[in-house]
Amino acid sequence: MFHPVNTKISFPELENEIIRFWKDRNIFQKSLHNRTGSPQFTMYDGPPTANGKPGIHHVLSRVYKDIIPRYRTMKGSYVPRKAGWDTHGLPVELEIEKKLKFTSKADIENYGVAQFNKLCRESVFTYLKEWDSLTERIGFWIDLEHPYITLENSYIESCWWAIKELWDKGLVYHGYKVTPHCPRCGTSLSSHEVALGYRDDTVDPSVYIKFKVIDDSARKIVQNVAGDTKAMLRELGQKSVYFLAWTTTPWTLPGNTALAVSPELEYSVLKNENEYLILASARVMPVGFEGYTAVGTVQGNDLAGMAYEPLFNPHSFNVERRRFDKNTGFPVQSASKDNPLSYQVIAADFVSMEDGTGIVHVAPAFGEVDFKAGEENELNFVQNVDLDGNITGTYPFAGKFVKKADPLIIEDLSSRGLLYRRETITHTYPFCWRCDAPLLYYAKRSWYIRTTAKKQELIDGNATINWYPDH
Repeated sequence: MFHPVNTKISFPELENEIIRFWKDRNIFQKSLHNRTGSPQFTMYDGPPTANGKPGIHHVLSRVYKDIIPRYRTMKGSYVPRKAGWDTHGLPVELEIEKKLKFTSKADIENYGVAQFNKLCRESVFTYLKEWDSLTERIGFWIDLEHPYITLENSYIESCWWAIKELWDKGLVYHGYKVTPHCPRCGTSLSSHEVALGYRDDTVDPSVYIKFKVIDDSARKIVQNVAGDTKAMLRELGQKSVYFLAWTTTPWTLPGNTALAVSPELEYSVLKNENEYLILASARVMPVGFEGYTAVGTVQGNDLAGMAYEPLFNPHSFNVERRRFDKNTGFPVQSASKDNPLSYQVIAADFVSMEDGTGIVHVAPAFGEVDFKAGEENELNFVQNVDLDGNITGTYPFAGKFVKKADPLIIEDLSSRGLLYRRETITHTYPFCWRCDAPLLYYAKRSWYIRTTAKKQELIDGNATINWYPDH
């Protein structure tokens, strides 16, 4: 049957006619029924959260998801498509927190976790009608009548089944991983989420800290100095020797367990009336040292292995000290109390001469590079901050949020003569894109999936895919 063609065509109405035709005649269902028994092609649809309105970007992603199943259907495959709804996670929780004007986990606990979860469950399908309408309007063929829903036990049990399968294959392990952590949301962020929250105008402390060299190490350093060694040895009894390091995160200093130097570079020894300072020769002029004179140089390689006093001995502040151990299955083991406790200088290839002093403060609990250095050198591991971003232990600044503890830590070091200079810096720093809290790079002890065991298989599989655009 043919219909007259109107010269004034309304494309939206034409599309609606096609949608009605598909719906009235169950075309999607017939496309499946007619291919029952044919080779099956499966495409997993990552489910959206229905507690937020769909946007134009969802149209784009759903069009892409619709093209491939339609193509495979036209090629004769049986292609069932099951809709899904993501009802877990932070998007749902944050929506309820905003509604209740909550600002912390404590607010949720005081309100009642069960009642809070009830509101989350009630909110997850707030915009379900809008999602169904959009899905139908753009011609996205998918089974909306029998969706999988992540809060249902059947789905949750399938996740536990998958974890059990991974466990049986030895792919689940207990360990540490350094992640960008939001102390307010209480979760790690992916790299693309971190990229959403960078701010170029963040003002932070910029401090130069003195680390006192142990006497025996000071003598060994002086003996390797190209300069007036005899005069320096005579003065060691009256003048202390310090390594000078720079940081913009004073809150990580209680977690310091090593200093890193570049083994190939030259380091200068500076002197004033009271002390000796050691830093990279290339950084002496940029940093500036009024009242100091250069008395000699030493190679970075000769500094490696030298010992210095902790800025904050964790045993004095009721904080556990752990230690990396390559010989055990778990990377960090409890360490006995050393009296006196000292840390060491390590040689490393990540030391930069673009800023700082050429001596890098290393805190394995608070940085990916630091953690790797801890593993490679079997360093001590001191985690003096909890997942809420608060300082633990019995420090004078314990209980404070890390950023609020910064000035207190600086004052403490200054009162002990360990602060060389205090400034501020405006630089780029990541914040949580959801709640604006500053992110903390934090070594989390948790359960992980050993994806590296399948890395090569994944790479080999990717090599068989015809990518558009090519890469």
